[in-house]
Amino acid sequence: MGWASGYIEKLRAGETVSFRPRGSSMSGKIESGQLCTVAPVDPATLKVGDIVLCKVRGREYLHIVKAIQGQRFQIGNNRGHINGWISAGAIFGRCIKVEG
Repeated sequence: MGWASGYIEKLRAGETVSFRPRGSSMSGKIESGQLCTVAPVDPATLKVGDIVLCKVRGREYLHIVKAIQGQRFQIGNNRGHINGWISAGAIFGRCIKVEG
């Protein structure tokens, strides 16, 4: 169980969720503690630059889609770090709003 497990369950059930992630890895796009709204998403509609709630190697992230190769998505933060490649099934929602 990671920090986002409860939100992932709700997204899988078709609900939109809001939460305040902590940390500086997304600084410049999402500051620590800002309110983020994440909605369920069809991975086929994702584009490079979208911010997604996903799981990479067992860890949950609200990070950026850096590249797409068919059904694979490269995930990274806003500071140049790449988390890795994941399948569409490891993406649970897209961030649709960030507010103070």
